[in-house]
Amino acid sequence: MTNKINRRVVAAIAAAAMLGGWQLAQAADKIRIASTPGATADAIKAVVADAKSQGLDVELVEFTDWTVPNEAVNNGDVDLNFFQHQAFLNNVIKERGYQLKFVGLGLLQNIGIYSERYQSLADVPAKAKVAIANDPVNQGRGLALLQKAGLIRLRTGDAPGATVADVTDNPKQLRFYEVEGPQLIRSLPDVDLAVLWPSYFVSAGKKEQASKALAYSGIADRFYAMGFVSQASRADDPKLRKFVQVFQNSAAVKQAISQQFNNDPKLYTLPW
Repeated sequence: MTNKINRRVVAAIAAAAMLGGWQLAQAADKIRIASTPGATADAIKAVVADAKSQGLDVELVEFTDWTVPNEAVNNGDVDLNFFQHQAFLNNVIKERGYQLKFVGLGLLQNIGIYSERYQSLADVPAKAKVAIANDPVNQGRGLALLQKAGLIRLRTGDAPGATVADVTDNPKQLRFYEVEGPQLIRSLPDVDLAVLWPSYFVSAGKKEQASKALAYSGIADRFYAMGFVSQASRADDPKLRKFVQVFQNSAAVKQAISQQFNNDPKLYTLPW
C-alpha cells in the first residue's frame, strides 16, 4: 500500500511539475496585440487557433481610438499593435517621440466616400457636410480622395499630409467636420458625405454598404498598408517575427479579411 501511495504522490508531483512547466512556456510565448474594431481586430481573432498550433498564445486587446494602441506598445503593456499604416506611424513618432517600428505588413485597405443621402457625387448639394478623419495623415488621404473625385483642389497636389487648410478650390463650399477615425461611421447619418473604411460597415452589421461607396481610393499604394508595430528594440524578436509569418500564411485570416470586405476584392489587398 505504501509503495502505491508513494508512486501516486510521485506521479502527482511529476504531473504538477509538467503542468507548471507548460504554463511557464505558455507565458513565455504569450503575445498581446492591440487593435481597433473592424478588419484588423477580426483578423487577429481569426489567427488565434493557427498561432496556438505554432506555440504562440495570442491575446487581443481592443481599443476604440487611435492613440492608446501606440501608447500601449511604447509602454510595454502589449507586444504589438495592428491598426495603422506607415504614414500614420511616422507622424506619431514625429509628434510623440515613440521608439516604434514595423515588424511586418497585414492589410491594405481602400477608403471610400460614402453617403446615406445621395446616390452619386453629382447629387451632392452646395454646402454639404463632409466628415473626414481628424488625424493629419488619414485626413490627408481623405482629402486626396475628395480631390480625385473632383470635389476640391489642394495646394499640395497629391502629396500626403494635406489638411483642410490646404483646400484652395471648393466649388460646392463643402463644410468639413473632423472626426476621430473609428467614429466616422457613426457620423454618417448626420452628414452628407463621410470618407471612411469599408470594413467598418461590416463591423456595424451593414456589410452590403461596404461596396456602395460613391468613389474609392486606389489600393496599389503600400505606403498605406496596415502592419504590425512593436517597440523598435523588439522588431527582430523571433517570437514576433514568427507570429507575423503565421498570420500571413493563415487561411483563416484570409477568409476573415475577405468577409470583412463583403468578399469584394476591389476593397482591399494582402500586401505581403
